Amino acid sequence: MEHKIIVVGIGPGSEDYLLPIAKKTIDFAKVLVGSKRSLSSFQNKMALTHAITGEIEAALAFIEENLKSQDVVVMVSGDPGYYSFLTALNKRFSCIEVIPGISSMQLAFARLALPWHDADLISLHGREVDLARLKYSKGRKLGFLTDSKYTSATIASLLLKNDWPQNVQLYACNHLSYENESIVTMTLQEAASTVEYKNCIVVVIA
Repeated sequence: MEHKIIVVGIGPGSEDYLLPIAKKTIDFAKVLVGSKRSLSSFQNKMALTHAITGEIEAALAFIEENLKSQDVVVMVSGDPGYYSFLTALNKRFSCIEVIPGISSMQLAFARLALPWHDADLISLHGREVDLARLKYSKGRKLGFLTDSKYTSATIASLLLKNDWPQNVQLYACNHLSYENESIVTMTLQEAASTVEYKNCIVVVIA
């Protein structure tokens, strides 16, 4: 019998947004892989665990070794199909099953009561910006995954340099799904010169 890797999307953070099938899969896992935060938040004391750090190869080797004898459950934040560890797993393994989750990007647009099928979604989390994707057009929607380098202030400044109007609305969506969740609304001009928000979702509506 071939064993498989089950990649589980754990949502934006709070267990309230964890799908029942995802929780069941985590609870019954014998081998569980995830970030230190996810292993702490969604504990399974019966499982053999491995925390994913910057040593991606170590995590892949752990999965490969344990896959010889049993299924391995891998937790990823948000949805596995959107900038996750699934990309690395697909390059090495073929026996993969995916359980989707609610992404922080999806939740941000939901909080703003906006459809996102027509939005341009851009990850700047550990990535460099492609200025060609930031061109202004009236009615355009942008959703950004940010980090400590590309913050709400950085993004606002880049858009202003690309001739976006100063009064365009920017929403900094912080700690989504947690008790300290906040959404700060600013114009691009305000966002470029005020307190910057990082490691959050930034939504811009032209």
